Amino acid sequence: MDNPSVIECRNVLVRYGSVTVLENVTFSVPERETLCVVGPNGGGKSTLLKVLLGLVGYQKGEVKVLGRDPRTARTRVGYMPQQIQIDPLFPIDVEGIVRMGRLKSSGLGFYSKKDHIATEQSLEEVGLLELRKEPFIRLSGGMKQRALIARALVNDPEILLLDEPTAMVDAHIEAKLLGHLKELHRRMTIVLVSHDAAFVSSLVDEVLCVKKTAVLHPLESVEDDALKRLYGDNVKAVIHGDHCHCHEHGIGEGNE
Repeated sequence: MDNPSVIECRNVLVRYGSVTVLENVTFSVPERETLCVVGPNGGGKSTLLKVLLGLVGYQKGEVKVLGRDPRTARTRVGYMPQQIQIDPLFPIDVEGIVRMGRLKSSGLGFYSKKDHIATEQSLEEVGLLELRKEPFIRLSGGMKQRALIARALVNDPEILLLDEPTAMVDAHIEAKLLGHLKELHRRMTIVLVSHDAAFVSSLVDEVLCVKKTAVLHPLESVEDDALKRLYGDNVKAVIHGDHCHCHEHGIGEGNE
């Protein structure tokens, strides 16, 4: 990996009161590479993303995002949460949801012409420009996910953090979303949280298994003909060593 690292975590410890959520977490992500973060519910995946965003503090260790403190680097990072809560009676359209991502650029006050142009460009990039005046609440699950990705992209970030972007969508929509992420992968660094540790698409460069601590795994191409028929020639498998802690109880089992 010759690219410089844009995310650096060293011996990070995060506690909520007396509960240790992350401990001795060390990894780095090179520029324009994609890291898939996997692990059981309650293992600390979402907390790790919030640490990278500067939304959650850490008690020990060091975190650098684009060479800076996560809080000061936040304007250069796009973030897509698992979901957002919208009151069904609140009249906000798709364009409004995406434009909200420009608040950190605009500050308090009116949106500028530049904000509106950026919103349109972001909607066009995810194929939702024609639906910009549609009430967000009426969108399908897949379209809502695309709108949230557009909101994360509206500031043209250098890093994109995605928390379960394919949750609650069917396989067809998931394939489209992952295809779009593959295009984004060419110009930015992506950290993608997922529950599916068995196989990841060719989009992913490495997998970080998180269950309080973290273990970074390389990938290798799958040679099995049956798996190729199911997933295609570009599927890669996670290489789990004896020290891996993520497969002990199954990825995605348990509750947050």
